[in-house]
Amino acid sequence: MKILLADDDPLTLDGLQASVSPEGFLPLLARDGREALALWEQHHPDVLCLDIMMPHVDGYEVCRRVRAADPHVPVLFLSAKSEEIDVVVGLQLGADDFIRKPFGKHELLARIRTVLRRSQSRSQPARSFRMDELVVYPLELRAERDGRDIELSPRECSILALLHERAGQVVDRDTLLNRCWGLDYFPESRTLDMQIAKLRKRIERDPAAPEIIETVRSAGYRYRPARPGE
Repeated sequence: MKILLADDDPLTLDGLQASVSPEGFLPLLARDGREALALWEQHHPDVLCLDIMMPHVDGYEVCRRVRAADPHVPVLFLSAKSEEIDVVVGLQLGADDFIRKPFGKHELLARIRTVLRRSQSRSQPARSFRMDELVVYPLELRAERDGRDIELSPRECSILALLHERAGQVVDRDTLLNRCWGLDYFPESRTLDMQIAKLRKRIERDPAAPEIIETVRSAGYRYRPARPGE
């Protein structure tokens, strides 16, 4: 899932990238409004995070042009401008949210997930797939189990989607890394194992005895659908 990050402050841009990359987003970085519009036209990202006060073309104008072409893509303003009129102008231009600087990583990610869910519910019915008692909604970055809502990152959704796609088969580590991290990613030896352990804590009844993501020693991981009576 591609995310456009536009801010003229290099330190802020680095911080935004560091916040979203571990969650599986592919960041596209722009240092001014012109770059933001060029990246938008070239890559059509899934969500945009825009500073307001940028050189050449400000965030308001970027939002206006994007909105004219796409009424559904989520747009968030990230700004130190905190007067009510600034918020009102941003929302009137079609932004989905306005986050005042400074903000924390967890607030940013929560706001991004919220606008993505809202956008998907407006634009199309949520596509989902089931893994035993877990129902996964990849476009909304969430799952449900026993009536409980579970937040997921884009990478976690990708892992579950791949295991579901190859249900009953062992998916080797290289395939998981290439599909869910990218061919140009060179992970540390425990990256995949740590991600799977984190995901199990969210979706399994008992992470120590997983039912959905099964470890196949020296081979990889497998989702083995429950058979009737199991």
